[in-house]
Amino acid sequence: MAQSDGARIHYDSFGEGEPVLFMHEFAGDHRSWLDQARWFARGRRAICPAARGYPPSDVPEAAEAYGQRLANADALAVLDALELERAHVVGLSMGAYTALQLAIYHPARVRSVVAAAGGSGAYKPTRDAFIAQTLAMADAIATAGKLPVEEMGTTATRIQLLRKDPLGWAQFCANLSEHPATGAANTLRGVQAARPSLYDLERELAQVDAPVLLLVGDEDEPCLDVNLWLKRIMPTARLQVMPGAGHALNLEEPAAFNAAVATFLDLVETGRWRPRDPIAQPGADMYRGR
Repeated sequence: MAQSDGARIHYDSFGEGEPVLFMHEFAGDHRSWLDQARWFARGRRAICPAARGYPPSDVPEAAEAYGQRLANADALAVLDALELERAHVVGLSMGAYTALQLAIYHPARVRSVVAAAGGSGAYKPTRDAFIAQTLAMADAIATAGKLPVEEMGTTATRIQLLRKDPLGWAQFCANLSEHPATGAANTLRGVQAARPSLYDLERELAQVDAPVLLLVGDEDEPCLDVNLWLKRIMPTARLQVMPGAGHALNLEEPAAFNAAVATFLDLVETGRWRPRDPIAQPGADMYRGR
């Protein structure tokens, strides 16, 4: 357990070597990264926290005990508990947002960022609807005292996992059914609905120095435009689109996900990663060189 601003944050740590901090999505938890932990712990240190509100981490009752600032602090608390100066940060969805936040506000703690399936709720034309739906879901979960697991597992961006890997989908649902309603509702209200849109952080994102890999599925409609925009405004970012994939990329396509992340980390660690050449920036004259 790591102590962080009124909550204890559980984490698993496997292997030795360069640390890789895996930050899960809203519908996941520390167990979502099992395929990644098995792979990356062979030569690195794989660290998988459970966010506050997700057991075995503490589940505070108070709504004010949740928020993006606290999510950032919790990630840093795990690094501090392990006495790690910095780490590669790999995040999915909610975890991707936190990974980008750490790169903006705590750059000394971040060696690189993999932001996978990031950007839910950021796209301006659909943002109001996203916030309204998120708050409505929080109310429904709080009233029912449980999560609508099957409904959540068969949405437009999650049906891909069921079609590809029924066993993996069943495990996803089993894990999700164990999430406490209090933690889920408070996370929806305090983190998902309350965090700024990535578009409101354009200046900060454009100044990120850490190497960034953006991963998105081509059937993850809410995140597609956001990731193309991130690629355009972040000179440090590379974009990889995974075909036929929805939101839970690491569960849907673990081999492809692991390979993409491993290649990226190898480039960073061997000094072969480079930011985008200025001549290739958006708006450059395509017919003129240096």
